[in-house]
Amino acid sequence: MDLKEIDVLGPEVGAHWYYASKARAMRRFLGTPPGTRVLDVGAGSGFFSKYLLAHAGAQEAWCVDISYPADSEAREAGKPIRYLRTVEPVDANLVLLMDVLEHVDDDAGLLREYAAKVPSGGRFLITVPAFQCLWSTHDTFLGHKRRYTLGQLERTVRGAGLEIEHSAYYFGLVLPIAAALRLAERTHRPANAPKSQMHAHHPFVNRVLQSLCSTELALMRFNRIGGLTIFCVARKP
Repeated sequence: MDLKEIDVLGPEVGAHWYYASKARAMRRFLGTPPGTRVLDVGAGSGFFSKYLLAHAGAQEAWCVDISYPADSEAREAGKPIRYLRTVEPVDANLVLLMDVLEHVDDDAGLLREYAAKVPSGGRFLITVPAFQCLWSTHDTFLGHKRRYTLGQLERTVRGAGLEIEHSAYYFGLVLPIAAALRLAERTHRPANAPKSQMHAHHPFVNRVLQSLCSTELALMRFNRIGGLTIFCVARKP
């Protein structure tokens, strides 16, 4: 999770429909057997690692982010979680890159770098924002360099030497809402400065959006049509 969004949403970020839904989709799409050891790249607040430690049987996590002022260690659900500016090779069997690849020039190179740090057989869960046509001031605010189609992400993952298990779009039911809002932004406020589109909603609106996203979960693996986000699970040979 980008630390810029923590600044916007505050401590209740886990209740926001977007992050609550994304965490559930992560668990559903990936599956996390007991004993999972997580290397969380570009982890920010460590939201997704904390979720796996608390709710999905993961046993420890290394969170890596150059924005940390110093290395530190804490515990989540009684399990160790380390916050590191850099990391040496570790015995992790799950690598998270949650909305990371869109921030770097060489996305395949970043995947190869971290694939070299974990044992063979390690799984990767990657998410990225979908469709360049949905580019907005929110992308500029977060420092994105691109958005992806499913095919583009799959080519990047294979180009890094990883084998894809499955990939799909998510947030398909809210895609029309987001597309309409972003079209309106371009039409009526074309000179807007970069800003976050993430904000707290009225509890009723938050519940409705969360319910829409929950409806997708059963069929999300089969969605190769469209959504706001792409999920990809891959494995190091």
